[in-house]
Amino acid sequence: MPIDVAAPALAELTLGAAEVLPHGGLEAKLKEKAGAPLRVKLGFDPTKPDLHIGHAVVLNALRRFQDQGHQVVVIIGDFTARIGDPTGKDQTRPELSADEVATNAKTYLDQLGLILDLSKAEIHYNGEWLDKLSMTDSVKLMAQTTVAQMLARDNFAKRYDRNDPISLHEFLYPLLQGYDSVAIRADVELGGTDQKFNVLMGRQLQESYGQSPQVVMVFPILEGTDGVQKMSKSLGNTIGLTDSAEEMVGKVMSIPDSLLENYYKLASGLPLSEVTTAIEALKSGALHPRDAKMTLAKTIAARYHGPEAALHGEEAFNRQFQQHQLPADIPLHVLDETALSAGSGAILTTLGLTASNSEARRLMQQGGVKLHGLGDSPVTWTDPTKPFEVPDGGLVIQAGKRRFARIARG
Repeated sequence: MPIDVAAPALAELTLGAAEVLPHGGLEAKLKEKAGAPLRVKLGFDPTKPDLHIGHAVVLNALRRFQDQGHQVVVIIGDFTARIGDPTGKDQTRPELSADEVATNAKTYLDQLGLILDLSKAEIHYNGEWLDKLSMTDSVKLMAQTTVAQMLARDNFAKRYDRNDPISLHEFLYPLLQGYDSVAIRADVELGGTDQKFNVLMGRQLQESYGQSPQVVMVFPILEGTDGVQKMSKSLGNTIGLTDSAEEMVGKVMSIPDSLLENYYKLASGLPLSEVTTAIEALKSGALHPRDAKMTLAKTIAARYHGPEAALHGEEAFNRQFQQHQLPADIPLHVLDETALSAGSGAILTTLGLTASNSEARRLMQQGGVKLHGLGDSPVTWTDPTKPFEVPDGGLVIQAGKRRFARIARG
């Protein structure tokens, strides 16, 4: 398909971007390519198996390039994952085994396929070229930057000032990610704002290797459902790509109104015109935040599960929160006396209602755990060390607003 270089097409591609570097670079790159498709790179290190809609921010941007006829190039960092990206880390990451990386990579690709048309994408593993670098090649690569440049990076600078250890191999990571751009001759690279140093390194290395430097597009880090901290599974504030439609709707409905504009821009996947219309209606008062939130919730759920599942998600939300009914499909767990004798915090984690015992304790301390079945009204449970009291008819545990489990004695 012909490549559209008009201003509206450029505006669509840059929707939600925090920075496009250099200024005017995307338009210049399109002209440089004389109407040919751009090679648009996005790299992932498969360090964890599950993606959430915070990861999908750059995937949504990548899909917009794909829809306009550009060549999407996905790099699975099977080599770099074994080193570990130091971005935003205050200590050296533990190394992953090759088996862990391979397992996570397969899961990643399955989830990327929820957003991208993988049949039209180039998929590469950076071990294809990084495993082939000789010691001479590696030394030449390291000669393209300086220690001072590396130490100017925020997280390295902080660790250096504190006299915290910085392993030499961590300095290699930005160089290896940058070399990926050389290997696939990227025209554009996408990343989060926390990846700015790494993606700019790609520009620097391409110039060193005689290539036209890539355009860098960085996108904001999406806040989690708590509206405060970045979306992170360890903080329990994520909306996972593999969450059910009901979970997605419920979680989106729980976000603060202040996040609506960002979520429409970064997480909805809607065209620019629809995003702009929704945001303007919100600001003018023509659209109530609750209605904007439900539209957003159904849009996100439909994207990953289809319109019918999104509608069921809305119905489940309305039953639970407007009619004060428990969900109809709460999973049943039959526990023996040994399991039931554990502290309630440990039971929540075992049931998958919380990611860790520390999250269970925090949730209980905040009054976020309720028990249904001990009386006419829900009972707030605040002691994570005390076992649950399970009556003969069983017990429904509610963790937060949307997570439920039914337990019975076995």
